Amino acid sequence: MTNIEHKEIKGITLKNLIVTVFSMISIVVSVMGTYFKLQIDLSELKTEQAAQSRISEVRLKVLEEQVALLQQQMKEIIISKNEYNRNFK
Repeated sequence: MTNIEHKEIKGITLKNLIVTVFSMISIVVSVMGTYFKLQIDLSELKTEQAAQSRISEVRLKVLEEQVALLQQQMKEIIISKNEYNRNFK
């Protein structure tokens, strides 16, 4: 240790100050890294949810079209059944 590291200010050595400052810097860097990682994860999650939403909308439209088609086919079946019953009564 150098002479400046042996000098004390009311029981606090320069070495203790340096260790404290570097510890705080390490903690701040760690917290900031975690914060930015969470921000990136949230952004990716939002993008993924938007994609899933679009996929669900497309699936819903396809199902709605299929239901409409089935309803039309049911109407045609009912009409043809009624015509068949009228012709053979």
